Amino acid sequence: MAEIAHIVHVALDSRAYDILIGPRLLDEAGALLAERFPGRRYGIITDQTVAQAQLPRLLASLDAAGLAHSEIVLPAGEATKSWSHLGQAVEGILAARLERGDLVIALGGGVIGDLAGFAASIARRGMGFVQMPTSLLAQVDSSVGGKTGINSPHGKNLIGAFHQPKLVLADLSTLDTLAPRQFAAGYAEVVKYGLIDDADFFYWLEANQAEIFAGGPARGEAIARCCAHKARVVIEDETEQGVRALLNLGHTFGHALEKDTGFSDRLLHGEGVAIGMVLAHAFSTSLGLSPGQDTGRVVAHLQKAGLPTTLQDIAGPLGSTDRLLEAIAQDKKVVRGALTFILTRGIGQAFIENNVDPIAVGRFLDNQRTV
Repeated sequence: MAEIAHIVHVALDSRAYDILIGPRLLDEAGALLAERFPGRRYGIITDQTVAQAQLPRLLASLDAAGLAHSEIVLPAGEATKSWSHLGQAVEGILAARLERGDLVIALGGGVIGDLAGFAASIARRGMGFVQMPTSLLAQVDSSVGGKTGINSPHGKNLIGAFHQPKLVLADLSTLDTLAPRQFAAGYAEVVKYGLIDDADFFYWLEANQAEIFAGGPARGEAIARCCAHKARVVIEDETEQGVRALLNLGHTFGHALEKDTGFSDRLLHGEGVAIGMVLAHAFSTSLGLSPGQDTGRVVAHLQKAGLPTTLQDIAGPLGSTDRLLEAIAQDKKVVRGALTFILTRGIGQAFIENNVDPIAVGRFLDNQRTV
């Protein structure tokens, strides 16, 4: 019997699903899938790193439950979110003769979850899929809410679809295999939820950060609280027409920095978000919206987690401010060319600001290069 520590329900009417959080859920995945989705076959999409660390556990579980499956193994890394690897995933689904009623399994971090979900959304004009996130970032953010997609030379996540999973299985034991840098990058997304509109959660994180990193009970609680937060937002605004944009705190700056660094290991997504959140707070402070001491408190917490917080923390040279602004102008929140940012009035007080002056943003970024 699977040990499920937390269940978060995403109530989206006919597209509702559960997020199951607990230790060693991959070992029980076969039984859980057989019970919830009888008679299905499965196409597993994963990457080379996760295939070594976690895939054998999942295959053993599926075999024990008598579930038919095939595997598609892609390269690891952000560069995999491309047209070529999307095509490889879709062709793999079709080659396995999976039918529309069968299910795709996304086994991996945010890259695999985004790509596999997008592949499921277009294969046979729409198949269901199950998220099995193996990174902290994926467990608290990208596996929940139905955003799927790939990157473009024009920017991050600009090609994709909203396609909700049928189930999310978050196995806490998979986090024990993450490199410290990867775990810290995921933690940036955890902090984000407190900074948006839950100051008490941010203060709780300050008190429990060590236990979360050590793998104590606070880790599972933090993940469940993040998932519950995101579920509430997704239920209210599934396709990001309004309040869901708040979940992009730090992402406007962060995505521009990721693009500038070539979507490479120079800057992991969560690291870009960490710097982006600091920039969003500092920019808000420069506009007289947010107290400077709150920005300092955010910086201190992220640095304690081992995260970068300044442009100078990024290895190698950065492009010009104009180049960063060009990337920001491709942000998905842009409306009729007007820049939209998630700004803040302090910890837990983020808000959506439309028509942000690009000259002010450029001047701010120029100043940040010398901080």
